[in-house]
Amino acid sequence: MSTLRDLVEEHTALSPADIDHLHRIAGDWQLLSDLSFADLLLWVPIKGEPRQPREFLCVAQVRPTTAPTAYQDDQVGKIVGGPEVAHLDVAITQERIWREGDPVWYGDTPARHEAIPVRLRDATDLEEALSEVIAVIGRDTNLSTARTPSQLELNYLTTADDLAQMVADGTFPPPRLPGEVTSAPRVGDGLIRLDASGKVTYASPNAQSAYRRLGFNAHLVGEELAKLSSRLSGDPLEGNDAAERILASLRGEFPARMEVEARGATVLTRALPLLPAGVPIGALVLVRDVTEVRRRERALMTKDATIREIHHRVKNNLQTVAALLRLQARRVDAPEARMALEESVRRVASIALVHETLSMSSDEAVEFDGIVDRVAQAATEVATTGSPVRIRREGTFGVLPAEIATSLVMVLNELLINAVEHGFPEPEDDEAAPADHDGEVAVSAHRFRKQLHVTVADNGRGLPDGFKFEGSNRLGLQIVRALATGELRGSIELRNRAVGGTEAVLVVPLGKR
Repeated sequence: MSTLRDLVEEHTALSPADIDHLHRIAGDWQLLSDLSFADLLLWVPIKGEPRQPREFLCVAQVRPTTAPTAYQDDQVGKIVGGPEVAHLDVAITQERIWREGDPVWYGDTPARHEAIPVRLRDATDLEEALSEVIAVIGRDTNLSTARTPSQLELNYLTTADDLAQMVADGTFPPPRLPGEVTSAPRVGDGLIRLDASGKVTYASPNAQSAYRRLGFNAHLVGEELAKLSSRLSGDPLEGNDAAERILASLRGEFPARMEVEARGATVLTRALPLLPAGVPIGALVLVRDVTEVRRRERALMTKDATIREIHHRVKNNLQTVAALLRLQARRVDAPEARMALEESVRRVASIALVHETLSMSSDEAVEFDGIVDRVAQAATEVATTGSPVRIRREGTFGVLPAEIATSLVMVLNELLINAVEHGFPEPEDDEAAPADHDGEVAVSAHRFRKQLHVTVADNGRGLPDGFKFEGSNRLGLQIVRALATGELRGSIELRNRAVGGTEAVLVVPLGKR
């Protein structure tokens, strides 16, 4: 299905600023839909030769969470004209909200049509004349369950009419503030209506419950909400901030959402000014009890911090083990024993790299490219070849889970050390090797069908005649084979390259383990 922007750009001549305003409406109009107990459809007139009545295209739709929908099927992408859209044409031509008209039927569902013109007011000068209407919101109410409205429903509908007039005035929705990515809290979470003086004229049961958790057991109606929120807050600075944001909404501003904490409870609040026809008549305050959500978040943060600390300590312990092995290697006279200890130092150090990265991460996953680069650098530093060897990386490993990263870094460490030491021996060890031959090892990685394909290729002397990977008695290759087929549940092949040198091909599945 085409997006709102695609539909508008294809069928209208609206400017980028107009389209952005329509996006803001579609991002914030669930509030208006829930307060209205109605479906909202965003209609734009189609560009072309002037025609009466116009043709309109539906570019967005939202259904209420507080009432049954008037439409079982999505209307987005539908083009209509003629008598069916006469109410939309009146709203855009006369630049007013259209409410008159008899109910219409959609199959067995009776519905009431309303039309709200959409304007974009110049934010730099609110005193300027209104811009032209750029779209129309159809507010269609399912009448099949019509009954005498309760006090809650009457307050919802009254507030919805005020917001609808603000849409027609171009003052709603407000610009999205930096860092805000959600429209929560919603109508059903808790609604408080304030008069122009800041006193509560209505509070829904959920709103009353939210403030009861903050420690206020009396009824909210008649209270000055700014002073009450300041008094209840456990932090004086936070309380003053909450009060100031409520007062700002009474002055016609759109303050950012904030949380009020008291007595172990946390309530998220959003204050919206009510400015029908530009006249400040009060404010709408939406509240949501997020105590349990914040409690779980704090528990997760504590858990994450504990896990990072564990990784940090494991890294330190591994470095201590490596230091002890290095110290022991210096005291050993036998060359083979010293070499074995030094290889163990490198293996332990490569595992420590993974835990070091995990200690700085908020989850059990690591950016593996940096680890590969550090392992490659260490492999070149310990090389004992007579000619220089360069290791380069092609492609990207991306983010890998810890259980894959720990085994994979061991495998790559062994393959790189093996390629450097055995692929490019010193001249006296291999008289056939040219003295000016510069060695190169390439580590390439790419993902394909939920698999990670890794190749370690060198331009060295290649594998000796009769070499069998499965039967090799080298500890490093035994570690590689065991980890690749065991812990990583993959496959590995070691072979000569057609252009000279050796390559190891590793395939690791990345699905659920």
